This record gives sequence, C-alpha cells and structure tokens, in this order.
Amino acid sequence: MYQYTAFDQQFIRLRAQQFRDQLERWQAGKLAEDEFRPLRLQNGWYVQRYAPMLRVAVPYGELSSQQLRVLARVAREYDQPDAALLAEAQATQEKLGDIPLHDGRRIGTQLKYGYGHFTTRTNVQYNWIPLTKAADVMDLLASVNLHGIQTSGNCIRNINSDALAGIAADEIADPRPFCEILRQWSTLHPEFSFLPRKFKISIAGAREDRAALGWYDVGLQLVKNDAGELGFKVRVGGGMGRTPTISPVLREFLPWNQLMNYLEAVIRVYNRYGRRDNAWKARIKILVKAEGQAYIDQVDEEFRQIVEVEGGPHTITQAELDRVTASFQEPQIDLAPSDAEAETLALLRATTESDAEFGRWLARNVLPHRNPQLRAVVLSFKRLGHAPGDATAEQMEAAADLADRFSAGELRVTHEQNLLLPWVRRDQLPALYKAARALGLAKPNIGLLTDMIACPGGDFCSLANARSLPIAEAITERYQDLDELFDLGEIDLHISGCINSCGHHHSGHIGILGVDKDGKEWYQITLGGADGSNLSGPASPGKIIGPSFSAAEVPGVIEALLTTYRAQRQQLPDASQGPKYEHFIDTVRRVGIEPFKAAANAVRLPAEALTA
Repeated sequence: MYQYTAFDQQFIRLRAQQFRDQLERWQAGKLAEDEFRPLRLQNGWYVQRYAPMLRVAVPYGELSSQQLRVLARVAREYDQPDAALLAEAQATQEKLGDIPLHDGRRIGTQLKYGYGHFTTRTNVQYNWIPLTKAADVMDLLASVNLHGIQTSGNCIRNINSDALAGIAADEIADPRPFCEILRQWSTLHPEFSFLPRKFKISIAGAREDRAALGWYDVGLQLVKNDAGELGFKVRVGGGMGRTPTISPVLREFLPWNQLMNYLEAVIRVYNRYGRRDNAWKARIKILVKAEGQAYIDQVDEEFRQIVEVEGGPHTITQAELDRVTASFQEPQIDLAPSDAEAETLALLRATTESDAEFGRWLARNVLPHRNPQLRAVVLSFKRLGHAPGDATAEQMEAAADLADRFSAGELRVTHEQNLLLPWVRRDQLPALYKAARALGLAKPNIGLLTDMIACPGGDFCSLANARSLPIAEAITERYQDLDELFDLGEIDLHISGCINSCGHHHSGHIGILGVDKDGKEWYQITLGGADGSNLSGPASPGKIIGPSFSAAEVPGVIEALLTTYRAQRQQLPDASQGPKYEHFIDTVRRVGIEPFKAAANAVRLPAEALTA
C-alpha cells in the first residue's frame, strides 16, 4: 500500500492543527457560524439529525491494520453520545413505528453507538462524536495519516477505485498510482475548492468495471490502444440523485500523461458554467446533459489552451509516475514453494468436504489474485444484528488482527461496505476461515441478497425521508437460510433513505428509495438497475414498478419479487453440478418488469392495516 512521505505526514498534522484553531475560535465566538460551516465541512464534519457526523477519508479504500486500530479507538472513546441526547433520539425514532416480519414479529429502531460505518465511497463515518472533541479526534487520526480533508464540501472528494486494484487477475494496469497523483493534485486545489457542487472521481484498471465508473462525475478506465500504449477512457457527467444519469464517454483514449491536464479542462469548464443558483441542478451531470456537444467542445478548447498555451503544466512525467508507483510497496510474503501446489489443493478439498459452509465461503468470499498462490478474501460486514457496513470498535480491532496474521497488515474498504484482505496465502484459507467465523465475519453471502448496500437513512441523516436500517434488518432477518440465498443467486439490493442516493438504489437490481408521504415513511421500488459490472451489465438506472409502498409492506414486496423470479427464471444448459439458473437481473431483463410489478401490487396491505 501507499507509503506516506514526510511531506504527507506534515501536511496532515498541520491541517489538524489548523482545524483545532478554527474550532477554538468558533467556540470563543470569534468565528461566525456561517464562516465556520464551510471550514468544518471541508474537514469532514457534518451536523446531522441528532449529533455531528465525521467522515474519515480512506483514499482508494486502502487501510493498514494500524489505521484500523485507531479508527476502532475513535469508535470506543469518542463515538459516545450524551445519555440524555441518546434517550431523546431513541424516543423520537420509536415514534416512527416498527416494521412487521413474516412471522409476526416486528423490527424497530435501536440506535447504536461506539462503531464506524463503511460507506459506498470507501470512507468511514461516525454518528455521535461531540463537536467539542472534534480537534482531539483529528489529532488522533493524523497520528496514522488519516484525516477528513475534502470528504465534504463543494470540492473534489475522496478518489475511489476498485477494491482489487493492484491485485486483480484481469488488471490492465494498477490504477492506484494515478489515484494517488490525483489525490495530491486535488487536495486544497486553489481553483477547485469551491465548485458549484461536490465532485467525485473513480478510477479502474481492470477489464471489469468494479468501480461504478458510469455513475461518477468522472469515471476513468485504464485501457491500451492498438499500439499497446496505456491511456484512459474518460467518462464525464454521471451521477445519481433526483436525475440519475449515466456519463457519456468524452475520450475513448487519453494518453496517461495528459490525465491531469484534461481533468483540469473538464473541471474548469464546469466551474465556469455550472449552475450555482439551484443545488439540485448544480452537479456536472446537469451541465453535460444540457449542453451536450457544446460542453465537450469547450473542454477540448480548454485542454488545447492548457497544453499549447500554458505549456501543459500538469503533464505527468515518467519519472513522477515511477516515483509514486514506487511508493506502493508490495509486502514481503513467505510464499509456499511451487511443489506444495498439490498439497494445498488437497487441504482445501478436504476442508470443503468436512465443512460445507467452508466450501460456500470459498465460492462467495474468496476472490482470484494475480499471484496464483494468493487470494483476496472479503470479510462480510452484512450480518444479523448489525446495519450493513457497521463495525464496532471490537470488530475493527479483530479485523486488524486478521490483517496482521493473514494479509501483511493491509485491508481494503469495498464499495459494497465490506472489508477485503488483499494478500492471503492460499494455504492459509482454512485457518483464516476458522478465525473469521469465530468473529462472525465469515458469512458466505458476498454478492447475494443479504450483502446489501444501505445508507444510514432516517436513523441518523438529517436529509433522509425514511429509515433504511430497519428495512435492511427486516430483509436480512427473513433471508437467513443459506440454501435459500444460494438458490436465489447473485442479487444487488440497494437501499437509500432519500433521493440523494447514498445507498446507490438506482444501480441496484432491486432498489429501495425512502420517500416522504404525508409525514410518513414510504418506499419506492425499482428493478433492473446496474452498476457496470460483468454481472449487471452496462450502468443503467432501475425502473420504478409503481406507487410507493409503506414500510410495513416492503418485506412482503421483496418476497413477492423473489418468488416471481423463481417462477420465471430459466434453467441454464450446464447442469453437471446440479441445476443452475439465470441470474435475477437476466430474468428481469428477459421478461420485463410487468410480472414483478403485478406480484408486488398483489401484496399491498389494506388501508386499515396501514393505520393500525
């Protein structure tokens, strides 16, 4: 992983000191609220429904075990609400009511604290840290090169990538050095610190898009041209929210050394012409869609000016790329000799035969690696009793211990809100499985229904119209049977508490969106969305299947959709190891949404049941 330089370390420490001074001046009344607000936002501090929320940046998802232990300490020592505040918040949430389960039990909100939340953009969030302790937290984070710089505000946010970056078997080139170059370039960029709206960049280097490139303000795909030269396919103008938009391709091939010059042109034009009079129309996707070719022409002209007139000041030299690449040091792993191949495979076979769930874990949680003697392993943070992506202080420390023991002290936060161990020896998989299972982190559900994405929703977010977490828990509670999960196969279920789409509901095979209806929680259901992966196909938004459903109806609606899938799916020709069926997303696209829509509407509850 990236080794921070002395300059990096000093910069983060000085930024923490600067924030402490700003906080103290605000507390003393020397800095007005409207002056302090943008300063705290650009350091990752929001004010949410009941308490401040801190968003910690994890650039392109990489974490060391040491950093994860500090994040655990923040959870244990600082993510602790005042007892009176917690009681008031809990009472308020309980007024929203419970969600009934299929067996007659009910699920409601139970607010928790002392944990971190992994987000879809590989950040870590906390919901209860008092603002009075914010400076102490930033100092603690800075001690291990963590911070909240530009995790909020109208600036270039945390740079994202594929969780398998640098280790993927299908990788064309490692995108992490380019992520890091862009991180350094964009941090406190003097021209782009106050854009019309937030700006998000995602980079992938593999043949498969595992970084949702079409959904980002800028999506960058490393490619090679016919001459074998490395460059980028550049997409601009994607995004979710009120107007879900898939970004068009502006450049099929951009030489890698022109990346920053071209991005400078893209963002300059946006900064110049992006709307500032309406927050809902201020994202670059609105400008690109409205102007079309005129926007592309402006970018091309700006790029020409930067290169020809200004001299291409941001051209990446080979020496600079080599310098940054060298900062990504691969761990020294004691690999078993090649003649241990048969012994290793025999071990895995024997363990699988004696423990069927280990075989399922190998199939779902263990991923290929560019080194055949290694594997990448996903620790599932989708388990009963915890919100998707939540990790207690104890669980973070336990995951850090697993990283030290099995993955050279390195982890990755994934887009799907799990943790990934990138350097696991194949012969150590049985031992890792046993240790992870003891911690409750070996659920073999990666890519399956209960591996859902969900935002914090109305339990914490001041923007949310409805709760996400009780809905997620109700669905998780219903689908605990592994045989049933494996029979249903791979399904992307995404839940957002509001139209801002932090739960990426637009890209879910099944999307759930919380909406407000006469002051009550209702949920809009979409089908057929795609993030751009091989499973889902080209990025596209799901289609709404009809009027919204009450919270009480949602678990039954999901069950009706899945029952319809079972009835409609086709068996695949290959039945050598038992029946195999087409994926849920393929069935939806083949038969259309009408059968699913009819099934969902058939389980609507009578009006009197909704007011009971």
